[in-house]
Amino acid sequence: MTIESDSVSFDFEGKVEGYGSVFCSHIMSAVDGDRTRGVMSGEARTFLEDGTFITSPHMGTFKRNNSKIKVFFTDAVNNGVVNFVIWDIDIISKAVDVKYWEIDKAD
Repeated sequence: MTIESDSVSFDFEGKVEGYGSVFCSHIMSAVDGDRTRGVMSGEARTFLEDGTFITSPHMGTFKRNNSKIKVFFTDAVNNGVVNFVIWDIDIISKAVDVKYWEIDKAD
């Protein structure tokens, strides 16, 4: 985690079903004084099991409750797929639970 006066950034890596080993960087900027909600943007990179390189920008919002953050975003994968994604992040344990739903298929 990198903390700035107006934002915080996180780097994540881990296995995501259907996408293999995923590497992401996200920047979150609060829109309220107590920093419990705001906007996020980021980028993901992954290599599938067959070596295919996948990329996607991320744009969305977040809500924080103490040390837990819930992030909601869409991605636009370079293979044409669009997903709606929810991440549940536990800052203390550094655990992330990823759920996603494909809302538009590849061309």
